[in-house]
Amino acid sequence: MSVLVEVCIDSIRSLSLAEHAGADRVELCSALRLGGLTPSDGYMQQAAQKARIPIYAIIRPREGDFVYASEEIEVMLQDIANARQAGCAGVVIGALTPSGQLDLPAIDAMLAQAKGMGVTFHRAFDHCQDPHAALEAILARPTIERILTSGQATNAWQGKEALKQWVDATRHTSLAIMPGAGVTPDNAQAILTTTDAREIHLSARTEQVSDMQSNAYASMGDGDDGCYPITDPERVRLVKAIAQSF
Repeated sequence: MSVLVEVCIDSIRSLSLAEHAGADRVELCSALRLGGLTPSDGYMQQAAQKARIPIYAIIRPREGDFVYASEEIEVMLQDIANARQAGCAGVVIGALTPSGQLDLPAIDAMLAQAKGMGVTFHRAFDHCQDPHAALEAILARPTIERILTSGQATNAWQGKEALKQWVDATRHTSLAIMPGAGVTPDNAQAILTTTDAREIHLSARTEQVSDMQSNAYASMGDGDDGCYPITDPERVRLVKAIAQSF
């Protein structure tokens, strides 16, 4: 059985590019430049209708840390309900306490809201002060299918030793460890060989130059309005070919 390839995207245009290039699952986000935020209802609905592969919507209401106030958790619970109604196969969640522990009440509330859906625990795991305790807590919640993690490093290659340890620790459980962050066609094979992971996650982003002809100096934010991120299908194809060799 080959390794599963998940691609994170932040536009409906990227969906077909990722799918046709061989992605097995999509993590649906907005604002990947900010690490990925919750997609809009319309975006989720269109993606779920168009996709022939599972769509998992990230539930992250803002940029920054993963310590959420009660009103933010209420937003996240509503977003999970919206993802279900839109037809998403699953959601991607995470929440921490100020001391870097799992926020178990918030996580349990989100799991209850997502009952019957697939669940990924996202890279909030990489900010945990005690990853081994966090891993045990996640293992105690079998509705969580996988952890997306860089091994608490800047990227998955740098975190490969920790990833290997966690893959070994979960080998005989239902929980998967999915390396992500900085995965490219150049390092995917080495990451998979070293970690023995059965899933891998990448953005495969490139920049699409805008068709807009404008001399305006105003900007909509910190980014460059003259281009926007989009999935590079060739990178997805190359990583998919590597994954199929395992």
